[in-house]
Amino acid sequence: MTIKHITIKQWLLSSTVAFTCLVAPAAIAGTIDNYSPVTASRLENPEPGNWMLYRRTYDGQGYSPLSQIDTTNVKNLVPVWTFATGVIEGHEAPPIVNNGVMFIATPMGQVIALDAKTGEQYWRYKRELPDDLFQLHPTSRGVGLWQDKVYLATTDDHVVALDAKTGKVVWDKKVQDYKKGQYLTLMPLIVDGKVIVGGSGGEFGVRGYVVAFDANDGKELWRTFTIPGEGEPGHDTWSGDDWKQGGGSAWMTGTYDKDTKTIYWGVGNAAPWPGSIHPGDNLYTSSVIALDPANGKIKAYHQYHQNDSWDWDEVDAPMLVDLQRDGRSFKSLIHPGRDAIFWVLERTPERINYVAGWPFVYTDVWKGIEPESGRPIVDPEHKPTLGKRIEFCPSLWGGKDWPSAAYSQKTGLVYVPANENFCGGFTGEKTPLVPGQLWLGTKAEDIGLSVRPGADHFGELQAWDPATGKKVWSHNFPKSQLFGSVTATAGDLVLAGGTNDRMFRIFNAKTGEVLWEMKTNSGIMAMPIAYEVDGVEYIAVQSGWGVDAQRIQDALSKDNVGIEDNVPQGGVVWVFAVKK
Repeated sequence: MTIKHITIKQWLLSSTVAFTCLVAPAAIAGTIDNYSPVTASRLENPEPGNWMLYRRTYDGQGYSPLSQIDTTNVKNLVPVWTFATGVIEGHEAPPIVNNGVMFIATPMGQVIALDAKTGEQYWRYKRELPDDLFQLHPTSRGVGLWQDKVYLATTDDHVVALDAKTGKVVWDKKVQDYKKGQYLTLMPLIVDGKVIVGGSGGEFGVRGYVVAFDANDGKELWRTFTIPGEGEPGHDTWSGDDWKQGGGSAWMTGTYDKDTKTIYWGVGNAAPWPGSIHPGDNLYTSSVIALDPANGKIKAYHQYHQNDSWDWDEVDAPMLVDLQRDGRSFKSLIHPGRDAIFWVLERTPERINYVAGWPFVYTDVWKGIEPESGRPIVDPEHKPTLGKRIEFCPSLWGGKDWPSAAYSQKTGLVYVPANENFCGGFTGEKTPLVPGQLWLGTKAEDIGLSVRPGADHFGELQAWDPATGKKVWSHNFPKSQLFGSVTATAGDLVLAGGTNDRMFRIFNAKTGEVLWEMKTNSGIMAMPIAYEVDGVEYIAVQSGWGVDAQRIQDALSKDNVGIEDNVPQGGVVWVFAVKK
């Protein structure tokens, strides 16, 4: 395999931003008169026309029950309003809609409240960010809602509660120290009056955690570290003091089983990257952990892969699906992993059981999976180590990075925004940890992205039947990665952006046929949503390219595969409806 490399300055730091202070912490344009308080019962059983959680429902399926827009009329979809955020970099948040009010989270710590029917602005909050702030992912994946407040997790490592009607700050709590590489990018998960977040910063040698705050006053209620300390179960999977800076960031929103009162949270890679620097299985990195929301205690776990050495975060929380497979019905966890394995697990009150797993893109890392434990069998020839360059497939962005898959309750299929034919590699190097500086375990100039010989496409929107393990259909993208979350609807539609041609596309959920597409101002990484106001169904999405999608684009444009770095940045909210 011929490998062409770009430097870390070209792909890793291309979207790393040092911010200057914004002018003011908040700018109020107006107030919302008839705001609907968000209660536990509304979050547990949301109205079909609202989108109040990251993937709409606690189960994380990314599914809308709205069917007014369907396969017969989607061809008549037209924009009804747009709103420019005035912010560049990667816009990764779904619009959050509560009874006619839309909340937009943007990079650089902004929240914008809009009339979901007209696009008129109510208010805008602007976070005053410190001028020495510096991190890898200057973005936000949305706001949480509870009662009459809106909750934002910030890149300078605070959780902020805003008055939903005015945008004024109600409370502001520091979580960790941004100067040590700690930061927040996720949408807070709100469960029973608790604001729950997990931190980013795995490439800075941090110790990952999930933490809960009281939604009313911001008081910290519990904090659970994803790397077990001395005397805790799993501590013996670490050597010496490696656990103190072992990574395990938890930087995506968890899912929640309201019947068993269990949160399922994805955990990221071990630090630094080469596993030989931190021998052992390294719990709970690259895992899903089951947490008790009352006290944060870990009830169960499944480690997707042990001794992570590829930067394969598994932070995208699994979907909760009632599944029939192999002649039985069970409550499953479904997770198309960054490690290229499509995971089907069983969740019980006491444990998480392995059911099945198979590659959904090409990988040369795994020889198989142990059938009883679900432990992957690694090929040591493709596992990074010290002092030797190791190549592996897929690349460090994996088979599917953080962008979320979706499950349709109508078709029973899982829709995966996958990337195929990408590989990578690096040479492991032991370097000292300097707080606040990148700690990768490799030389900066040694990291790259390569394309498999003979590759005829990169992105794949895949449809899988989790009951059989069969791929039902796939739509390939010859000139683009696929780096954006997808959404399914009861209208038998799949909504997806994620490509460098700036297109927003809608597919037939049963066949994969492209039913409608439109070019937007920029590339789309954020999750599309469907919502309803006054009996009219709308489809909405944020367009705004940047961060890792841009880094992949940078790499491809320099790899002589016929792709240019030509995707403009800039955030715009697009809202569509069927033309009457």
